[in-house]
Amino acid sequence: ARSVLIKLRAIASITHSTVFVSASNQNIGTMPERRPFVRLPTDVYPVNYGLSLKPDLIDFTFEGKLEALVEVTQATNQIVMNCADIDIITASFVPQGGEEINATGFNYQNEDEKVTLSFPSALQKGFGTLKIDFVGELNDKMKGFYRSKYTSPTGEIRYAAVTQFEATDARRAFPCWDEPAIKATFDITLIVPKDRVALSNMNVIDRKPHPDDENLVEVKFATTPIMSTYLVAFVIGEYDYVESQSSDGVMVRVYTPVGKAEQGKFALEVATKTLPFYNDYFSVPYPLPKIDLIAIADFAAGAMENWGLVTYRETALLIDPKNSCSSSRQWVALVVGHELAHQWFGNLVTMEWWTHLWLNEGFASWIEYLCVDHCFPEYDIWTQFVSADYTRALDLDALDSSHPIEVNVGHPSEVDEIFDAISYSKGASVIRMLHNYIGDEDFRKGMNAYLLKFQHKNASTEDLWDCLEQASGKPIAAVMGSWTKQMGFPIIAVDQEQQGDDRILKISQKKFCASGPHNEENCPSWMVPISICTSEDPKCTKLKVLLDRQETTITLNSVGPDQWIKINPGTVGFYRIQYSSSMLESLLPGIRDLSLQPVDRLGLQNDLFSLSRAGMISTVEVLKLMEAFLNEPNYTVWSDLSCNLGVLSSLLSHTDFHEEIQEFIRDLFTPIGLKLGWDSKPGEGHLDALLRSLVLGKLGKAGHKPTLEEARRRFKDHVDGKQVLPADLRSPVSSACLLSHIVSSSLLPQLHKQADMQEEKNRIERVLGAISAPDLIQKVLNFALSEDVRPQDTVSVIGGVAGSSKQGRKAAWKFVKDNWEELYNRYQGGFLISRLIKLTVDGFAIDKMAVEVKSFFESHPAPAAERTVQQCCENILLNAAWLKRDAEDIHQYLLQRKAPPV
Repeated sequence: ARSVLIKLRAIASITHSTVFVSASNQNIGTMPERRPFVRLPTDVYPVNYGLSLKPDLIDFTFEGKLEALVEVTQATNQIVMNCADIDIITASFVPQGGEEINATGFNYQNEDEKVTLSFPSALQKGFGTLKIDFVGELNDKMKGFYRSKYTSPTGEIRYAAVTQFEATDARRAFPCWDEPAIKATFDITLIVPKDRVALSNMNVIDRKPHPDDENLVEVKFATTPIMSTYLVAFVIGEYDYVESQSSDGVMVRVYTPVGKAEQGKFALEVATKTLPFYNDYFSVPYPLPKIDLIAIADFAAGAMENWGLVTYRETALLIDPKNSCSSSRQWVALVVGHELAHQWFGNLVTMEWWTHLWLNEGFASWIEYLCVDHCFPEYDIWTQFVSADYTRALDLDALDSSHPIEVNVGHPSEVDEIFDAISYSKGASVIRMLHNYIGDEDFRKGMNAYLLKFQHKNASTEDLWDCLEQASGKPIAAVMGSWTKQMGFPIIAVDQEQQGDDRILKISQKKFCASGPHNEENCPSWMVPISICTSEDPKCTKLKVLLDRQETTITLNSVGPDQWIKINPGTVGFYRIQYSSSMLESLLPGIRDLSLQPVDRLGLQNDLFSLSRAGMISTVEVLKLMEAFLNEPNYTVWSDLSCNLGVLSSLLSHTDFHEEIQEFIRDLFTPIGLKLGWDSKPGEGHLDALLRSLVLGKLGKAGHKPTLEEARRRFKDHVDGKQVLPADLRSPVSSACLLSHIVSSSLLPQLHKQADMQEEKNRIERVLGAISAPDLIQKVLNFALSEDVRPQDTVSVIGGVAGSSKQGRKAAWKFVKDNWEELYNRYQGGFLISRLIKLTVDGFAIDKMAVEVKSFFESHPAPAAERTVQQCCENILLNAAWLKRDAEDIHQYLLQRKAPPV
């Protein structure tokens, strides 16, 4: 499932209580004892689930009948299954060729989400049929079998019944063996109102009137392949669709809200290009006769890869040719690429247990970029990967409260914690590094062997390493074990000396910590694939070595004294670099004259920024470096600069010289803003549109007067119906107008109500936080919890307020505390609660706030967000230390760069 970047989107492998000591050595918290957890017994095993469900879309309940063919592997008088929020009415067991035995008791273990069915006599070894009649609730928690609210074209409020089973919620729809390794086939029948669309993993094989009610139909689906319960899906609702066939004969449909079929065409085009790409890449054909992609109104994640029926948030699937911005198209392309990759990697071959979730998600998060690069080469998507995934993962993984990629997961409540940037973004980054280390040809060979060997079965991380090792002849397990089994990553220190025509490099590694260098005795080390290029050919790797010890010396032949050396070209290796000052000095002209590759200009700046936060260099050094980017043309480089300046601006909002950093931002972004202008020019592409939106947004937020005035004029024309704002400019223009009190606070909620498209509603929700008047901030926060905002989007409205100003941050945190019960209940402790906490408190920079956040969550526990709370407290302390250390130097630098020369 694609965690939400919006993008939107963990526990250490420890069972004892761990003390976490923070950046400033204050004891911030202990991880509580993990709950005891036992996997299901294996004495009874499902072979096939015959499942019939009858949802009631008015009372929000459902009736279910299960007839499961099971194998009893050793005699037992009880059957233990997963079951949550379901009432069993009757249960019996019919041994093959024998008499029916009625269960005499159902013992629910609610804490462990299990039920034990007891029988009066032992069930003997062999096959039999387990029959269960049960009822359940169509909940409103966006998990299990739930209800999703939508408005019909005539304006009526209606409900669809939909599913979200990953990780452990199939048990809310029917009693089952809800563990990924316990695979079976499924025969699904849905009894639904005859005017509704009913979908499941497989194609419909029969549709007939219900014998007892002429308003209902029975829809029967073909038998699925053998699969895990978390991938089962069904949807009952009102939808239109567009369809096409992929070049290899698979029927592809995109289901949209009624009247919006047109908005499914872009995703359809991506899906029909993507399936043949993966067929070819994996050399294994897609195994089902059809695939449906469907937009669901209320949806917690970005999307979910159910086999043959992939579910999406509306904003991750629907594109309106007139009203969708460029970043939305790109997001849809990536999410479609991600979910379709799972049809092989995850669905055909499934992780043995949630410990290996990273393999599923990290792999799909890497290959989605490979796929989008194939479909849309003009997106320059691999450079964007570095900013969107790679640097994000480095930032999180430098914390003391990070976790290894591979995490021992037990109790279901722990699984939600690992749907984070380590599983997704670090996972994707180390697979990108591995792919680069092995080479594409051997990588594909190993992937194909893995998929063929384990198809319709389960596998672990080690199984993939074995296949890749055999294909490449390289020590994959040893190299990758150092990246997946221990948390963190190295910082590579590099120094050089010239000897005649040769350059001698001294390279060493130690663990990089966000709080400064790791100087302990038992420092962990990694097996680091290192590439090196020179100014002679910045695009071409001159030398590759595997650093498998703390330090080494390398000789580069025939490199003259006037050439620069760059470590990690392409920014592929998952590490930070600290160059000696002479090496760094020689690289700076490569930023100004653009001879360094865009991704390397970005990486250099990002490394220095994080070294300054860790106190290893002065932040002033980074500000000086940023001024070298005046000629920068690349969108992703600007995006990363913008992001880091945003962090700095947020940090300095705690000082009385916040205006000076805004002036610095205005000076840096004005030339590129003037060059781009407001209107797109003939021949411009996708990346120009993204850059214009970014730069105007940044200038507006920094209070650049000409930008604010032009935004006001264009917004007025848009509202008056004189000139429609292009979709790419709507966010920067609206936020600029809110910031400068140009827009009345009631106008945007009014536009929000009128917006017909979820993307437009989300755009407005995210910019509302820019309002600065205290009473209006409160209005926006109240709006976040109103009926007008979909439950999954409340988080980004509150996050928008917290991220926009110092006042907003305080107000948002108070609001979260005041409304904690309602918010916690709304998300039932799923990963959206972690996202909410992070967005609300991560920007504080005062030691005592870390204590306040910690004590609030001690008295209001959120088990799935424990690690997030720790990470936030650690970030607050790091921010406070950074501010104490560098604020005065930064202030002096910002003042003297404006002082007239003496």
